[in-house]
Amino acid sequence: MMQLHQDYNEFIKRDTEIVVLGPENAKAFKAYFEQNGLQFYGIPDEKHSVLDLYEQKVNLLKLGRMPAQMVIDKNGILRYVHYGNSMKDIPENVEILQLIDTL
Repeated sequence: MMQLHQDYNEFIKRDTEIVVLGPENAKAFKAYFEQNGLQFYGIPDEKHSVLDLYEQKVNLLKLGRMPAQMVIDKNGILRYVHYGNSMKDIPENVEILQLIDTL
């Protein structure tokens, strides 16, 4: 999330909203967003209903959900998906911004 936060204004310039879903409860999610001054949307998904819908991977050996990034266009069409194998396996913002520029 912090990587997205660093280039938040670049996403906004492209008329793009960032929405982060997480498996935490609402109170923990809100506290994390407030502590880190995150400006984008955060949606707690404690029951994992949306996370499961998009087939976000779980690795019990790594204690939970693996990162996933998706780009959904304004018509609701999934244009890009990346399922990471670890928290280090996240596309750079420049890659996502370039993709958005082509849509």
